[in-house]
Amino acid sequence: MLVGAGLFVAGLAVPNMAVKLVLLIAAYLLLGRHVLLTAIKNIGRGQVFDENFLMAVATIGAWAVGSFDEAVGVMLFYRVGEYFEDRAVDRSRRQIMDAIDLRPETVNLVGADGSISVIPAEDAAEGDIVLVRPGDRVPLDGEVSEGETRLDTSAVTGEPVPVRVTVGDRVTSGCVNTDGAVKIRVTHVLAESMVQRILDSVENAAARKPKIDRFITRFSRVYTPAVVAIALLTAIVPSLFTGEWHKWVYTAMTFLVISCPCALVLSVPLTYFSGIGAGSRRGILFKGGASLEALNNVKTVVMDKTGTITKGNFVVQNIVPAKGVPLNEGELLWLAAKCESASTHPIARSILTAYEERGTEHGNSTVENIREQAGEGVIASLEGKTVLCGNVKLMEHSNIDLSGYHGTPGSTEVLLALDGRFLGHIDIADTVKPDAKQAIGRMKAQGLRTAMLTGDGQASADAVAQSVGIDEVHARLLPQDKLAALNEIREKNGAVMFVGDGINDAPVLAGADVGAAMGSGADAAIEAADVVFMKADLSSVPTSVKIARSADIISKENIIFALAVKLLVMVLGLIGIASMWLAVFADTGVAMLCVLNSVRMLYKKFD
Repeated sequence: MLVGAGLFVAGLAVPNMAVKLVLLIAAYLLLGRHVLLTAIKNIGRGQVFDENFLMAVATIGAWAVGSFDEAVGVMLFYRVGEYFEDRAVDRSRRQIMDAIDLRPETVNLVGADGSISVIPAEDAAEGDIVLVRPGDRVPLDGEVSEGETRLDTSAVTGEPVPVRVTVGDRVTSGCVNTDGAVKIRVTHVLAESMVQRILDSVENAAARKPKIDRFITRFSRVYTPAVVAIALLTAIVPSLFTGEWHKWVYTAMTFLVISCPCALVLSVPLTYFSGIGAGSRRGILFKGGASLEALNNVKTVVMDKTGTITKGNFVVQNIVPAKGVPLNEGELLWLAAKCESASTHPIARSILTAYEERGTEHGNSTVENIREQAGEGVIASLEGKTVLCGNVKLMEHSNIDLSGYHGTPGSTEVLLALDGRFLGHIDIADTVKPDAKQAIGRMKAQGLRTAMLTGDGQASADAVAQSVGIDEVHARLLPQDKLAALNEIREKNGAVMFVGDGINDAPVLAGADVGAAMGSGADAAIEAADVVFMKADLSSVPTSVKIARSADIISKENIIFALAVKLLVMVLGLIGIASMWLAVFADTGVAMLCVLNSVRMLYKKFD
């Protein structure tokens, strides 16, 4: 391009007509060869009416009527416009790939004898043990089998604070090991890893075009033949009556340059591509422009409870000894932990975790003969006395006086009794995510209605909904009930976005207008979703909506601006006022302005 531009400038400066012509022809061929060859190839494929055809016909026509410098100038400025367009696309692509191009080439495989061998990442199998040293990137999804470290997850989730992991914790490919060496048991081979799924989604994003993009494609197929026909009529009909062939052919060529739909064809998909890049920087993966466009039309955000609004981990909230009982909180927790020591139930694990964190022993007493009562709790013995540890049903079946007991709405409660006497209770509840309330507030500020679908009990669901400000609650739902409830909300309020994380959420995610999965959730949910929130927090929901709305506004701005300028200059061209240079602005100049407007998506603040 630089050589062609130099020849063009030299051709304008040289007074000798023969030398000028040689320089301008050389510049034209250098600058326009790609356009000319592409037009010829497309004609051979039956794709006649595109921007390359229009540029070729217009500039060749300019040569025919003696407007040599304008013919070369059109090609030069077209190439300048293409250069800025390519830079914009590359920048958008880098924003995406910098965030997620984390695919490993090799892994350090640990052999049965402890030896380390380097093998291609695609050869690693499920169950293999791989070593991840400090500074290394986690190559594959898995769980820690040995060691302890902190992982920088920012490239995958956008979260800047390193996360501590130890034996048994799940780790996601793409994260960077910042501290100690760890061994990881592979749970997903490379083709099924999180990073590979993200890359596949981005690479296939273009196949899922938004409706507005498909409209522009269809519009161009009708628009381009129409402007070619108008240009032919402009060149021929007036010339037959006036004999001014030079004037009207020049006017027709100018009209062709003006009418090139480059600004529309490029800027609209670039806007959505930039939106995908802006989301990737914030740990939000949009699976194509269609997802962005659909999100712009959402009226209600419907959420699962556990793992979406709450963390999905039960935590002891309160330890409440009964009045008149000679036990303090530590002793009551000790007794519950001893009774639940053999259980793997999440409630039991939360009690044991709380007890381990306090780390206190109470005497040499031993809880023995632990027997589980299905659906009720545990019966055991302590120094010959009967210990009950369970729910209200267990107490009632054993005729325990609960007159001094008052439950806590929204909590799961473990009650304890010793030798027929009520000792107190422990409140256990799932923890609401710290950003949930603020995120719900942002959604409401965006004019969105919020709803929650959960299989949990009504009291627990109502307590969570009230604490974060959700408008509508549907509790005690089976997976098939969730889909029915979602359809009911859609009929009442309009398009819905569903946010979930479990395998049981996959049907609802697929059935929603926009399905969004938490990146920490089940693989089936991630596969079924249109959007994946790698941070696994609710603040990503209003951020994604803001990105979608911005993409819609910018794409419409581009369409209106491009059509308005082109229409004005077309009219000026048809009446002979617009020159070829003004035509260049109406085509390449407008395209560049639209591209710059689209790239704004990458630098806007959405959080």
